[in-house]
Amino acid sequence: MFTVLWWLNLLAHAVTAASSQDKNVFLLAGQSNMSGQGGVINGTWDGVIPPECAPNPSILRLAANLTWVPAAEPLHKDIDVNVTVGVGPGMSFANSVLADDSSIDVVGLVPCAVGGTKISQWARGTFLYDQLVSRARAAVQGGGTIQAMLWYQGESDTTLLENAEFYMGRLEKFFLDLRSDLQSPSLLIIQVALAQAGPFLEIVREAQLGLDLANVKCVDAQGLELEPDHLHLTTAAQVQLGEMLAGSFLQNRPAPLTNN
Repeated sequence: MFTVLWWLNLLAHAVTAASSQDKNVFLLAGQSNMSGQGGVINGTWDGVIPPECAPNPSILRLAANLTWVPAAEPLHKDIDVNVTVGVGPGMSFANSVLADDSSIDVVGLVPCAVGGTKISQWARGTFLYDQLVSRARAAVQGGGTIQAMLWYQGESDTTLLENAEFYMGRLEKFFLDLRSDLQSPSLLIIQVALAQAGPFLEIVREAQLGLDLANVKCVDAQGLELEPDHLHLTTAAQVQLGEMLAGSFLQNRPAPLTNN
């Protein structure tokens, strides 16, 4: 009974938050470490949700049907539908932002990540690119501002030398195209440098860490704890990553407008 009442209360708060004109919208895009594999072992999620990833009445998620719902793990459950998803960095990020910045009232998370995807699959005109743009536009239809995109992708581009060598150019074009199509030329993009992947990992990491575009920041996942597959971040590591992303956002976010 307590759980039902708690969830109904959360839903009521979410309805109020969804009507807010001041939603701070964040796009979550990339592949499986963004959609979340924390706690997923042999295709089964353990269901463990750390307190840093707990639901919050001020955190919403744009569902696959483009409606705002209370955000809860797994955030990508109706987006990355061909795999079992678990804990990603999104909820830890959102809770950290709310805890550290009292000027932010409502956070709207827009899950778009799909596991196993190469950077070429995110190029302008592809399904994933079009879905990202359409979901981003839908997120601000009722009011709000896209504050940043959190991007964690690249593992699939480390298996072949050709893909790794073309990675920087493709990544830069993707970022520029997205900013253009969202009419947000200075959109803050916070990308994650890979923790681990294939034989050409270092080439992709060098591209991520060396990309020289204004308002593109990078946090480094190398050294964070990995699941037994030596590729995906554990739940604890996803919590850490979310907090790292929040710190980068709060440090680099555009200054709010003030009236003179």
